[in-house]
Amino acid sequence: MPVHNSTEQTIPSDSTVRLLDTTLRDGEQAPGVSLSPAEKVEIARALERAGVAVIEAGSACTGAGERQAISRVTDLDLDARVTSFCRGLETDVDLALDCDVDGVHIVVPSSDRHVERKVGTSREDNLQTTADLVAYAKDHDLWVEVIGEDGSRADLEYLEELAETSLEAGADRFCFADTVGHTGPEHTHEAVARLADVGPVSAHTHDDLGLGVTNALAAVSAGADLVHCTVNGLGERAGNVALEEVAIALSHVYDVETLELEELYELAQIVSRATGVELPPNKAVIGQNAFTHESGIHTDGTLKDDKMYEPYAPETVGRERRLALGKHTGRAGVAATLEEHGVEATDDEIGEIATRVTELGDRGRRVTDADLLAVAEDVTNADHERVVELLDLNAVSGGPVPTASVRLSVDGDERVASGTGSGPVDAAVSAVREALGSAADAELESYHVDAVTGGTDAVVTVEVTMRRDDRTVTVARNEADITQASVEAMVDALDRLLATDSKPLPPADD
Repeated sequence: MPVHNSTEQTIPSDSTVRLLDTTLRDGEQAPGVSLSPAEKVEIARALERAGVAVIEAGSACTGAGERQAISRVTDLDLDARVTSFCRGLETDVDLALDCDVDGVHIVVPSSDRHVERKVGTSREDNLQTTADLVAYAKDHDLWVEVIGEDGSRADLEYLEELAETSLEAGADRFCFADTVGHTGPEHTHEAVARLADVGPVSAHTHDDLGLGVTNALAAVSAGADLVHCTVNGLGERAGNVALEEVAIALSHVYDVETLELEELYELAQIVSRATGVELPPNKAVIGQNAFTHESGIHTDGTLKDDKMYEPYAPETVGRERRLALGKHTGRAGVAATLEEHGVEATDDEIGEIATRVTELGDRGRRVTDADLLAVAEDVTNADHERVVELLDLNAVSGGPVPTASVRLSVDGDERVASGTGSGPVDAAVSAVREALGSAADAELESYHVDAVTGGTDAVVTVEVTMRRDDRTVTVARNEADITQASVEAMVDALDRLLATDSKPLPPADD
């Protein structure tokens, strides 16, 4: 249910707002990010599932590889409008046309700094060049958006003139761009309101001041009906405004729906994997901690009423609620986690287990599910008979194809298997899956590595979270060898997940 903090919302619930995703263009400009054509296709499909209205697939002027990637996206025949970014050159429009895009974003300077010092022209000549470019693109049946680069530092009267010139030449809309994340919501509102009086207006905001969402909402309240975003807030410097944050803010606070919210988390994961940019744990909407509770007070309250300490249900954005273990975990959290793992304990035993978990947390340790289960087994005098155990591991990464072999004990029987992969860890995991066959149908939800000590002989901690059916388990292992730590953690996680199965494990080739 949306929030209503005042009797007069600045964004009416009947507003029509669409999102333009520029992850494949502006997001890819983040340092170290480079997407292959196949990765762009995967992300574009995920954006389509989420119902994003416009997908900026790249900059056709970048090169042949980029044009191939854009063409792969346009070949998908998506419901979303697929566009290309263009500089103020007719040749850029021609290259975009070669990719069969639906539209173009023509970036033109709007601040004197960009008009005079970057482009080396005058205000008057800039207006004429813009009009000519728009007319050229419209003559080729393209949807056209003109982006006034550095609009937040432009003279507002000239910005209005630039927008008016663009729209009179046939542009479908004009975009207010806070290119360097320079401004605040008051100026954004004033600028966009003046532009909205001229015609359809979009907003392109960056997060250099941490005001990306605030400025986007200010723009919408002033009349913008299209917001440029990137998944996970990727982009140059501090990044663009995050698509998932704009979408949930408009939905939860103003009851304005822009896309399929339940697709957001999967979309975030796809982009994170493709770009290699990990999601910060405290990131709004899609961070690991967004719906994770450790505090005893919060856990107890959440178990009594799932709305107690959450603004909206995690399922809204494709997430699940999780209880974390640590120094702040209370009895309620321990009891709930034990129940999730099918472990029975008396009230006195739960109290003792909670005390020991707190002691582990007090030592600065991240307490995993495996730690809790080990403590519970000790307190309750329960025996844990291992289903899967790693007996031996050999990994070779010096050759052209990394290979690994493992020897496992599975229900008391030895199994030996080998595998190859993109690296020694990947090869070793492949070998484990080969040895277990269909029993290894668990999904690796997260994999995290931390160096515990410095130097070339550093000890690393590998923490994995694995899911099988509706159960998850987290395990951490410390080793000098990252491959050994990774495989031990994954095998231990699989062992915990398989321990509750009543059926014997099938042979590896089943």
